[in-house]
Amino acid sequence: MNSRDRDQSPVQLRPEILALAAYRQGKPAPDDAFKLSSNENPFEPIDAILRAISESSINRYPDGSASAVRARIAQRHGVDPRSVHVGAGSVAILAQLIQAAAGSGDEVVYAWRSFEAYPGLVTVAGATSVTVPIDETDGSHDLAAMAAAVTARTRLILVCSPNNPTGAAVSADAFADFMGTVPRNVLVVLDEAYAEFVTDPSAVSGIGLLEDYPNLVVLRTFSKAYGLAGLRFGYAIGPAYVLDAARTTAIPLSVIEPAQRAAIAALDNEELLLERVARISALRDEVWRALLEQGWSIPNPQGNFVWFATGDHTAAAAEIFLKHGIVARALGTDGLRVSIGEAESVGKLLAAAQEVVQTLPTAHARTGLD
Repeated sequence: MNSRDRDQSPVQLRPEILALAAYRQGKPAPDDAFKLSSNENPFEPIDAILRAISESSINRYPDGSASAVRARIAQRHGVDPRSVHVGAGSVAILAQLIQAAAGSGDEVVYAWRSFEAYPGLVTVAGATSVTVPIDETDGSHDLAAMAAAVTARTRLILVCSPNNPTGAAVSADAFADFMGTVPRNVLVVLDEAYAEFVTDPSAVSGIGLLEDYPNLVVLRTFSKAYGLAGLRFGYAIGPAYVLDAARTTAIPLSVIEPAQRAAIAALDNEELLLERVARISALRDEVWRALLEQGWSIPNPQGNFVWFATGDHTAAAAEIFLKHGIVARALGTDGLRVSIGEAESVGKLLAAAQEVVQTLPTAHARTGLD
């Protein structure tokens, strides 16, 4: 090979990365439509959060240890600040945990379909995904099958509750049974990005279980319930040594000062923000009951979204929703996830869902229709 040919050779990249589809966020909405594709909080920021952001010193680097907000989160949950880690969204912390725990030859177990970022994060770490199908009748995790999938190569298990995108929550009893069978040297990450929207009293709540399970880390975020999606702020609570390992993989100074200040302001005004969450959850339940009346078989939603298991008809269903002014999240040939947004969007959402019932075939087993 001469020097000219060598200069024109393509850069060698990891083939598994080249084969990986990049994460794509929900589509933006036209001016006359509602964007219900990204599970965003529809309420405008409160004044206290806007004031906190305005006081940021954006010409200076943020506090890399995020000591003030970590202390405030620790106080909120009654834990030691050393057991709190923050990141640019909970998904950033999840990436750090996977990289800290799993590499080439190791396995990460999770349910599928679940949060669409999981496969990519595992692949980037160089590990292997082991997926366990969700229960198609109610969209829930099959925790017994997930426990049975653990091998000597398993380093981490992801449990998403409520599950994104199906909305089903893991019960506290089922999670306790599951944790009783998982080896203590396998890290379990309970992804509770939508925990504040849960109204089912039987659902698991992970932070209160940390003392019982030394291999458990719980993820939370300020993006959904607290309406800070644009600032990217999430946190983890768990064993300090595990979170220290995650910190070593983190991009330095990635949690910006406006996000840290906004998170503290959100906690200082949590009662007001959780009143908004309660309104969204109540509207979600109204939508769910209306969909059942239309003939849909929809999992009992515990996040701020509903799931339509439209199967091979997903693309056609998404077009019907868009025609009615609703931008939904189409996930392959599995189904549509539709966020609970502005109250004014509900009529359009239900009209679109009714047209799907009336116009698409109902014989297919994956349509989710009775």
